[in-house]
Amino acid sequence: MRIEVKNEFSYILFFSVILLILMDVSVTVRVALGVPFVLFFPGYTLIAALFPARDDLDGIERVALSCGLSIAVVPLLGLILNFTPWGIRLYPILLTLLFFMLLLSIITIHRRNKLTLDKRFVVALNVKIIKWSDLSRMDKILSVALAGAVIFAAGSLYYASATPKVDEKFTEFYMLGPGGKAEGYPRVMKTGEEKEVILGTVNHEYRQVSYSVEVRMDGVVMTRLGPFKINHEEKKEESVSFSVYEPHENLKVEFLLFKDGESAPYRSLHLWVNVHE
Repeated sequence: MRIEVKNEFSYILFFSVILLILMDVSVTVRVALGVPFVLFFPGYTLIAALFPARDDLDGIERVALSCGLSIAVVPLLGLILNFTPWGIRLYPILLTLLFFMLLLSIITIHRRNKLTLDKRFVVALNVKIIKWSDLSRMDKILSVALAGAVIFAAGSLYYASATPKVDEKFTEFYMLGPGGKAEGYPRVMKTGEEKEVILGTVNHEYRQVSYSVEVRMDGVVMTRLGPFKINHEEKKEESVSFSVYEPHENLKVEFLLFKDGESAPYRSLHLWVNVHE
């Protein structure tokens, strides 16, 4: 039996939309659909647009190039996003990839429609139905063993994705410029002038954590934020302003993150700022 999929892009876009909807709901869906969404679909749609004919590439070449181009395309799109108001964040990246694949799917369909039916590339799978009674004893044993291995692998993948690992507990602490991107940090300022950065905290501790932040200049505490509580996998971004009233060369402005009321900083960030009159 030969199974042909004449429009595979409808499936790609369907599973991509499901991933966007269930990203924060199911860890299993995030892993099962997220891997091909990032590592295969972008490159596949690009290869399909570049080579719409059946004889342009064989199946193995398409799969290999799809994986390779996905690894190249995704970071490039992320770099472009860094220079936009949205920045490099989860949902802007996912939506950008979805739009990229949608655009290339339309281009591919348009190019394939210009070809005759016998020249168009079609995803095909040849399936030969074999009766269980026709199998030899050894074939039956191997079939059962293969089915067991597939079930074990699927179960292991689910367990690994759904079970938190103790050694992966951590908290992200990052700083963005006033525009919400990893650029434009204040380096030079005038005395009395107020500058601003955005501090982000992401909890990966598998429990609710109480955080607080201190802003220090040359070791002196200038501002305290919090305490504020963040649940597991939640994120908090907050604008923090600071100003200096005396000239300084290479003034160290520190942003220290404290966890659960501990006296020692858990994470730290800093800027070197020149202050002039």
